[in-house]
Amino acid sequence: MMLSRFREALEDSQQSVRLDECFMKGHLREGKCHLSLGNAMAASRCFQKVLELEPGNMQAQQEHKNASSILEFERVAESGFEKRDFRKVVYCMDRALGVASACHRFKILKAECLALLGRYPEAQSVASDILRIDSTNADALYVRGLCLYYEDCIDKAVQFFVQALRMAPDHEKARLACRNAKALKAKKEEGNQAFKDCSYEAAYRLYTEALTIDPNNIKTNAKLYCNRGTAGVKLTKLDQAIEDCTSAIKLDPTYIKAYLRRAQCYTDTEQYDDAVRDYEKVYQTEKTKEHKQLLKAAQLELKKSKRKDYYKVLGIGKNATDDEIKKAYRKRALMHHPDRHSAATTEVQKEEEKKFKEVGEAFTVLSDPKKKCRYDSGHDLDDDGVNVAVCDSRSSIYNISKG
Repeated sequence: MMLSRFREALEDSQQSVRLDECFMKGHLREGKCHLSLGNAMAASRCFQKVLELEPGNMQAQQEHKNASSILEFERVAESGFEKRDFRKVVYCMDRALGVASACHRFKILKAECLALLGRYPEAQSVASDILRIDSTNADALYVRGLCLYYEDCIDKAVQFFVQALRMAPDHEKARLACRNAKALKAKKEEGNQAFKDCSYEAAYRLYTEALTIDPNNIKTNAKLYCNRGTAGVKLTKLDQAIEDCTSAIKLDPTYIKAYLRRAQCYTDTEQYDDAVRDYEKVYQTEKTKEHKQLLKAAQLELKKSKRKDYYKVLGIGKNATDDEIKKAYRKRALMHHPDRHSAATTEVQKEEEKKFKEVGEAFTVLSDPKKKCRYDSGHDLDDDGVNVAVCDSRSSIYNISKG
């Protein structure tokens, strides 16, 4: 027992009470060995036997209480596992291991729950400690595979699951995990191939199917959401792509690629505040030259979005030609010209005159290559003392129409 060789000690203590059924110390030692190995029921029977032989034995009374507490921790842990309250299970197993220090079953349950909580290094450490003592322990092999699986190292994970099944062919958890790992890998690769082949609808569908395989695989699912978001962009489902990237970030807050993808979607949908926020997060995490440029570009677009949009005023796209700008100006200027609204109410006249001035202001900027270049670059037009001349002459529109 002092060498922590509890199974050998258990055999010796059992042999001692077979030789002398009334040997109180032998029953006490047997109970303590059972307790250290996590067999609380057998331990309780041994301590009960001691108390029958010596009712006032304080040590047996205390150890009997320890056995009862372990049984309670096991009951609470079992209930917690069913409710997916893995933190409670870890807590119960830690308390139980304080008494049953050599119980592999408790260690394995704790390691499995640590893996399900995403605490992979701790889970790996517990499983590795067991494998150093018993390299054929199927439960420990399963937990090692589970950690690798949840860290998106699927090929290595499958190797451990297969090894666990070789040691214990009826290991149901290892069989299920192995099946999920293979299915997840296959479906993800199918989706990637469809995307490479420009079959974006198929890729979107395959990524969606992959996401249903195992909700517990956080890292792989984060990548799947991001991949589906990329396919969504190709299918012009920008709002859905933003939702998918958000889902990926919720699963993995350190996933830079998802932030970048979402930021681009925000930019494409003119949600510049959100785009800047995402690019700031990326740059704080990885201060690269490329990320700095992306942040600056988003900040510029945000600044530009706060100004009056002259393109919208004229109802044209940002790539409009000089002729398209002129035609749009003529159309809008005629539409809002004060002479056309002379019979309207004073309120309407004021509103139309305001719009007419905006149209003239927009044309003044967009028809001048230098001003247009400064405007498109996000610079303030008054930086160099450039004042926008507002064309409010009632006859100018007719002169332009002739030209």
